[in-house]
Amino acid sequence: MYIGSLLAVQSHSNNMEYRQLGHTDLKVSAICLGTMTWGQQNTEAEGHAQMDYALSQGVNFFDTAEMYSIPGKAETQGSTEKIIGTWFKKTGNRDKVILASKITGPMPYFNYIRQPMGFGKAQLEDALHKSLQRLQTDYLDLYQLHWPERQTNYFGQRGFPMGHDPWQENFQELLFNLQTFMKEGKIRHFGVSNETPWGLMKLLHKAEVHDLPRCVSIQNPYSLLNRTFEIGLSEISLREKMGLLAYSPLGFGRLSGKYNRPGEDLSKTRLTLFPNYKRYNSEGSLAAIEAYCQIAENHGLSMAQMALAYVNSRPFVTSNIIGATSLLQLQENLGSIELKLSEEVLQAIEKVQERFPDPAP
Repeated sequence: MYIGSLLAVQSHSNNMEYRQLGHTDLKVSAICLGTMTWGQQNTEAEGHAQMDYALSQGVNFFDTAEMYSIPGKAETQGSTEKIIGTWFKKTGNRDKVILASKITGPMPYFNYIRQPMGFGKAQLEDALHKSLQRLQTDYLDLYQLHWPERQTNYFGQRGFPMGHDPWQENFQELLFNLQTFMKEGKIRHFGVSNETPWGLMKLLHKAEVHDLPRCVSIQNPYSLLNRTFEIGLSEISLREKMGLLAYSPLGFGRLSGKYNRPGEDLSKTRLTLFPNYKRYNSEGSLAAIEAYCQIAENHGLSMAQMALAYVNSRPFVTSNIIGATSLLQLQENLGSIELKLSEEVLQAIEKVQERFPDPAP
C-alpha cells in the first residue's frame, strides 16, 4: 500500500524545458497546462490562479477545446475557453502563451454543439470563430481535430472496429480548408488528436502531394497505464518530427497515488464526482497502479512526479499535458520537470509493464 505524502514533492525552481513543436518555429514548454476542469470542478478564479502560477513557472503552452469543461454537457460547453478568455482580457498575456484548442469530432453525445458534426468547411468555420470569440483572441497557435470523423479511436475505444463506416475520405478538402484559415491568420498550425497511424500517414501524404499544410502534432493518451502510442505511432512521431502531446498522463488521477493513500479525502476527485469515468478502473489497471506506487515508495518519490517524469523523458513526447484542480497539485505536477528517473526505477517500471501491459484503453 502506498503511504507516501506530499513531503516527497520536489520543489520547482522554474527550470522548465522547451521543445520544438513539429517543423514549426515554436518552442513549447515540455509541460503543457491542461484546462478541461475549469467551469465544473474549478471556478473562473481558480482557473485564473492556475494560469498565473503556470506562467510564472515557465509554462508557455495551454491546451483547451470547444467541448470543455468535462464531462461534456450543453450547459457548460465552452466554459473553459471563456475562462481563458477573461484571463487574457484581465492580464494582457495572450502574447506570452502558445494556445491550442480543438474542434469536436462526430459523436452523437455532442450533437448539442452543432449539427451536423464533422470537419467540413461550415463546421470548421462555426467551431473556430466561436472558440476565438470565447477565448477573446484573433488567432490560435495550434488548432486540433479532437478525434477522427471516422469510426475509430473514440474515447476509451482502441483501434478500428470492423463494420460499416459511412465516412468518405476527405483529407485533401480538410487540409485545403485549414490552409484557408491559416492564410486568414486565424490559425498558425494544425494538429490531430486520438488519431491512428493510418490516419496520420494519410494526412502527411496528402499534404506532401498537394502542397498543403502539414500536421505538426498528435495529442493521444499516454501514461504508465497506456503506452499503446509506442506501437506504430512513436516511429511516425520520431521519423516525421511530429511530437506527441500526451494527455491523461496520470490516468484521471489514478497515478497520483491519492487513491492508494489511507485516509485521503477523495470527495472532490473526478472519479468520485463523475463515476461514469471507468477508463482506468479495470482490475489490471488497479493492480498495475499498486505496483507503480510501490516503486515510488521504495525510491522515496512522489507517485505523481514519477509517473509524469516517465512521460517527460520519452523521446517522442513534445509536451506532457497536465491537469490539476488545486494549486498544490499543480505545483507537484510541474515539479516533475526536475525529476530524472534512475536506471533502476526505469527497469522496475518496465517489469510492471511486462506484467500488466497497457491495462487501460
